[in-house]
Amino acid sequence: MDDPRKYLDDLRLAHYLADLADDLTMKRFGAVDLQVEAKPDLTLVSDADRAVEDMIRNHLATSRSRDAVVGEERGATGSSRRQWIIDPIDGTHNFVRGVPVWATLIALVEDGDVVVGLVSAPALHRRWWAATGLGAHTGTSLQRCRQIHVSKVRHLDEAFLSYSSLDGWLEADRGREFLRLQSSCWRTRAFGDFWSYMLVAEGAVDLACEPELALYDMAALVPIVREAGGRFTSLEGEEGPWGANGLATNGHLHEAVLAALTVTE
Repeated sequence: MDDPRKYLDDLRLAHYLADLADDLTMKRFGAVDLQVEAKPDLTLVSDADRAVEDMIRNHLATSRSRDAVVGEERGATGSSRRQWIIDPIDGTHNFVRGVPVWATLIALVEDGDVVVGLVSAPALHRRWWAATGLGAHTGTSLQRCRQIHVSKVRHLDEAFLSYSSLDGWLEADRGREFLRLQSSCWRTRAFGDFWSYMLVAEGAVDLACEPELALYDMAALVPIVREAGGRFTSLEGEEGPWGANGLATNGHLHEAVLAALTVTE
């Protein structure tokens, strides 16, 4: 069995990068001179998004010069069995409107497996992280934290579902299936973005799903959910962040949710 401390140095580095990112994003959050523009896909990007990604890339170029990097704003650079996956600000629309639900997502993939994940939401004063074999934690640092675990709920009619928006499901032609799932659950709320998945990892909600996601939206979430005892797949059941959408559950509910979301004629 691999040494569970194998990725501890990478996890420490992720925390250091998140500290730098938090300092930058909090200075720009609510700034009157924040520059915002629409990308070709009509999503928003701010000067803070680009500054955070550039900062992280510059540090990785020195500290992990052999590793590849994939980021939302600057694309993919390098070729290596190790890839850092960066979403500088997940929840940019919230960020630019002054809603505190946004985070920097940092992940490390090695040989196709996400082995480190960190989510830092400084406006919420929250951070979550995990590395393979080290469990999932939340807190303010590696020294000041608590371990987290998914819930033990086993039936959909007792389950708490979190999602982002109904519109996304309708646009993906999966509205009927999502409404079927929603009506099967005990309670639903749209916490949205990274937060839905961190609530699954904490056991506060039991499942979260979205119909359209990119690798950088999901990579950091996977080891946190997994190390907390849960499961993360695409809506088709493909393990990890490699599909075009995402489903996280406490594990007990996963097959039932996949069945409910299966597209039927």
